[in-house]
Amino acid sequence: MQCVCFCFLFLVLMLYKPKQKLIMITYVEGDAIYPIGSGVKLLIHVCNSVGSWGAGFVLAISKRWKEPERMYKLMPIKEMGTVQTISVEEDIVVVNMIAQTLFSRFYKGKDIPLSYPALEKCLRKVNKIAVRHNMTIHGPRFGSGLAGGDWNKIEAMINEVITVPIYIYDYEGTSEA
Repeated sequence: MQCVCFCFLFLVLMLYKPKQKLIMITYVEGDAIYPIGSGVKLLIHVCNSVGSWGAGFVLAISKRWKEPERMYKLMPIKEMGTVQTISVEEDIVVVNMIAQTLFSRFYKGKDIPLSYPALEKCLRKVNKIAVRHNMTIHGPRFGSGLAGGDWNKIEAMINEVITVPIYIYDYEGTSEA
């Protein structure tokens, strides 16, 4: 009888596969434009769907690299939930995540520019890219600046969706979108 129980327990342990690897967000004091660590890094941020580029975190991106803005403006249709990847350095890929409908931070009422469903769709796509290519994810507190999102909700979404190391940067004086 003991042998049967032991064999059953051994079989259960061998077949058990956890649903997802638990990944914690690492908060970094610094500038997301200069992501830390080795390997290829995805630098993610939220863009709007109306074609406006010129406020928030994108200003820092454009100051360092011209290609992300150029490629964003060349997108014929900026559909919510779309991601656009732009390799800017050997080890840095900027990801424009289309998850914001309005571009003004002066919104009224309950509606905010950020679309949580579109952001989740973007994060799932980013995670697939990161897993497939063994990359880490980096960014400011995306979606919580000009886009008006609640960082607590976004953080919960990250914890649910992202399965690779993710680094979120806090940099005094910047305005994330």
